[in-house]
Amino acid sequence: MLRGALAAALTPLKDAGEALDEAAVPPYVDFLVAGGVDGLLALGTTGEGFLLPVEQRLRAAQLFVEAAGGRLRVAVHCGAQSTWDTVELAAHAADVGADAVAVMAPPYFPLDDAELLAHLAAAARACAPTPFYVYEFAARSGYAVPLPVLEQLRAAAPNFRGLKVSDTPWDRFAPYLLEGLDVFVGPEALIPQGVTAGAAGAVSALASAFPELVVAALRDPAGADLGPVRAALERFPLQAAAKLVVAKRGVPIGPDVRRPLRTLTESEQEELEGWLESSSPARVQ
Repeated sequence: MLRGALAAALTPLKDAGEALDEAAVPPYVDFLVAGGVDGLLALGTTGEGFLLPVEQRLRAAQLFVEAAGGRLRVAVHCGAQSTWDTVELAAHAADVGADAVAVMAPPYFPLDDAELLAHLAAAARACAPTPFYVYEFAARSGYAVPLPVLEQLRAAAPNFRGLKVSDTPWDRFAPYLLEGLDVFVGPEALIPQGVTAGAAGAVSALASAFPELVVAALRDPAGADLGPVRAALERFPLQAAAKLVVAKRGVPIGPDVRRPLRTLTESEQEELEGWLESSSPARVQ
């Protein structure tokens, strides 16, 4: 079962973002392990999952599981535009030994309840008995997963264990704190409220670059203030900024991101490096 602090992992890329940088995955996972997280979510929003072709997602999932080597839990985001691709990704994640599978509702087409239930149930069946989680993020999918769909999914999929919820503000997040389901907080600003309300942990984009800060925030939610660090990164394209930070912290990861995402400009890179030098993780914490 997933618990605690999970990093929304970056996906190391090369060749202008067109290829996986396979050699960078093990040292990056080592970095997350050293940062104290309990697990990682591969190929989510931070990991550019929706932008990568299926064959690269399959390979990346295997690389993350192998690099983790049982030292931390690995959840794999398998959401895709079509049910066919989602099922293929979910089944493969289970086959290679992922500890959990997460699926976001497909974007673009606003699915009705019956369509969405069928899609999620098919993904859950494909990875069973591996624990299955719904990744709720209305700002990315374009619509929220209705609560009745989740209740029906409980009956349809015995391996449905919980959700990662990235909706804000709190009044959009709170309805997903359903009894009997493990909920992980996506927005760092909601970690204190979420943990107090019984959340099982957090899946954090910030933890992709500063894992120790998110671990500390979960240990002491009342004293957590991750806002300044998140705001510093959000001045720039997030994936590119996080990759630069991780590289500056000693991980051999390149700056490449998958188009249409972009790398940092020279002035952005200088600004971010200046902030990093003046606000080290220890000082921020």
